[in-house]
Amino acid sequence: MTHPIAAETPQRNPWAWIPTLYFGQGIPYVVVMTLSVIMYKNLGISNTEIALYTSWLYLPWVIKPLWSPLIELLGTKRRWIWALQFLIGAALAGVALTIPGPKAFQMTLAVFWLMAFASASHDIAADGFYMLALPQHSQAAFVGVRSTFYRLANIGGQGGLVYLAGELQERTGSMAMAWSIVFAVLALLFVAMAAYHLGVLPRPSSDTRGEGKAGHLVAEFFAVFAEFFRKPGILVILGFLLLYRFPEAQLLKLATPFLLDKLEAGGLGLTTKEVGIAYGTVGLIALTLGGLLGGWIVSRIGLKRALWPLILAMHLPNIVFLLMAWQHPGSLWIICSGLAVEQFGYGLGFTAYLMYMIHVAEGPHKTAHYAICTGFMALGMMIPGMWSGWLQQQLGYLHFFGWVLLATLPSFLMTALIRVPEGFGKKAAA
Repeated sequence: MTHPIAAETPQRNPWAWIPTLYFGQGIPYVVVMTLSVIMYKNLGISNTEIALYTSWLYLPWVIKPLWSPLIELLGTKRRWIWALQFLIGAALAGVALTIPGPKAFQMTLAVFWLMAFASASHDIAADGFYMLALPQHSQAAFVGVRSTFYRLANIGGQGGLVYLAGELQERTGSMAMAWSIVFAVLALLFVAMAAYHLGVLPRPSSDTRGEGKAGHLVAEFFAVFAEFFRKPGILVILGFLLLYRFPEAQLLKLATPFLLDKLEAGGLGLTTKEVGIAYGTVGLIALTLGGLLGGWIVSRIGLKRALWPLILAMHLPNIVFLLMAWQHPGSLWIICSGLAVEQFGYGLGFTAYLMYMIHVAEGPHKTAHYAICTGFMALGMMIPGMWSGWLQQQLGYLHFFGWVLLATLPSFLMTALIRVPEGFGKKAAA
């Protein structure tokens, strides 16, 4: 299905809504994927249960291509955006209310599921609205703004909110009360954001309902899926999408529990506030800088030449966690430096993965095919993450991080098998 190009002059200044829209897109994802892990660790949930149940929260992002046609069929994308933001605000309030309850783990997990589906749907609507509300030349100009404010949401979530939870715990003496207040603040933020977007989002003429086109959309939907799975070398492509982040999928679920666990349990014994500084702020800034450098490298020499240096930069710094589990450094500065190295490398290597997905999606249905790629990307994170907590508790942190280094081998194998055109991603000479 194609849409007419948006009018050359947007109804509103894009600076009035793009930063808030993509900041709002980043917050619920970091809440579901990261804050939930830290909160459950603070509340005494085991690593096995944390990794298993929070990995299931990836599922909405795995299967979101399956319901994306509904965003086209039912109402406008503008309406989806503010309605879903109100729903996310309500879900955040639900988490705040259920944390102090007797079945906090089960109840909050159920609300996180609702939030995950709403967030994945919001991603579809927001990305589609962006393409409709801006002319093509403005889309390119604001792509960096999108990425920056999404990253700021991650830093604000993993850094600022985690630090706030630690500060509130020290003041109130209750970790449950601290996290309840954090989620109440987030709920108010999202309700305010939804009300703001209800008034400020532009109304592009191309943002129309898809009523009366259901049969056509369903037929096109299945045709687009079939075309994706007919791509040459599709089994290698799928293997790469699923296994490139195989070690990271396991490491990421146990990184913050490792930082928070006491020394006698094999962890580093950091406070919640220190984790907010080390991993949520220093680490994410390094991740962002690594991503920017990775993009610059690919634009200079192309993905084919950059691929192996970038994948090595992504996986080899995982040795930082092995060394920290072995030596247990007591200095926060040493820990911050180690995490900065690891996250900087991760940002470099993840650029290659994103660029390869863009290459795979090339063609007349690039938007839909890219969404399918992101679904496999999420699946590749979900499945290994599910067993990682159990595996860590069987092996201990030191041997678990040794296993993570061995788990890079499938990623290296699939990288050797894929084919990338010469010069893909390289900026054309002026």
